[in-house]
Amino acid sequence: MINLYNTHIETLSIHRVGNKSRNESVFLSGEPYALNDEIVPLLKEFFLKPFRDKEENYYQFAHEVDLDYNDMYKYASEIFEHPENVHEVSKKITQHLYEQSGHPHIKNGEVYVAYLTHLSIDNQKVDAVGIFKSEIQTDFLQFSERGSQLEMILQQGINLNKLDKGCLIFNHKKDEGYKILTVDSNRYDARYWLEHFLSVDAFEDENFMTKKYLKFCQNFAKDVVFPAEDKKEEVMFMNRSVNYFAKNDQFEETNFLNEVLDNPDLVPEFKSYKVDKGPKFSIEDVTTFPIANAAVSDARKSIKNVINLDTNIQIKLDFINPESAEKFVEKGWDEEKQMYYYLVYFNKEQKS
Repeated sequence: MINLYNTHIETLSIHRVGNKSRNESVFLSGEPYALNDEIVPLLKEFFLKPFRDKEENYYQFAHEVDLDYNDMYKYASEIFEHPENVHEVSKKITQHLYEQSGHPHIKNGEVYVAYLTHLSIDNQKVDAVGIFKSEIQTDFLQFSERGSQLEMILQQGINLNKLDKGCLIFNHKKDEGYKILTVDSNRYDARYWLEHFLSVDAFEDENFMTKKYLKFCQNFAKDVVFPAEDKKEEVMFMNRSVNYFAKNDQFEETNFLNEVLDNPDLVPEFKSYKVDKGPKFSIEDVTTFPIANAAVSDARKSIKNVINLDTNIQIKLDFINPESAEKFVEKGWDEEKQMYYYLVYFNKEQKS
């Protein structure tokens, strides 16, 4: 979890980067920007709001040979070791971004490199490097009095309500490539920011593993449990899965399967499906890991508890009291109508 409430912008460097394929140049400012009390709150909101509103999917710098060959990892380390040199390093970062700006769809724009303090991540206070880019200019009107007439002046500028691209590099978990959050609102070339500029992979912590394993379970429920059983059992399998994650601090696969799979015949199916589909979710060799409670809460919101029938009827199962669905909902086959049915037991109808 992160806390950006007390974040302070220590220094800010602003440069401009063009599109290399169009022979646009780079403009590097000679000095850091002189911050003042009027603009700092606006910049903090501009830079940080997208990260407060965003799901915390962390990344880390990566390289197939060694982290020291990752340019951005080196620049971030240089800044954290010598914060007084942040402006000079910001020029290297901007030049590196320019070298990756060869795709014709990539827009020119301003690059902001900020040294940030008083952030909190994983209950630790840390510093961070923020790298942001504004690409899209919007029209706005200025007004001036000319004699007895009020004149409109059409100008263009940056909308402070929308950050186009940005990343926060936390001085945390350096040996693993730092923990990084990133946003990209304008995906003209989705690989440009994450792969070419930052060169990052997903940070495989407990948050990552919890989300990935539950997503894998959703796919197993849809592809295996539903065809083998029915929609009710698919929904209930996912409910039991989420409940297992919610009540345990540590995931252990054998205990998980014993608890959530009512049909023992599906256990070998699960293991076979994991061999086939596990690599897609980065869980092929995973049998135990710490559980992230925040990730469980996010997953619960995305799991559907409704059975949709082709007769335009919906049956909504209660995840708070799942035993009700097990005891009071039955599925059967009507020979006369040649149709399936759900039989629902109850004592009385509740008021809405």
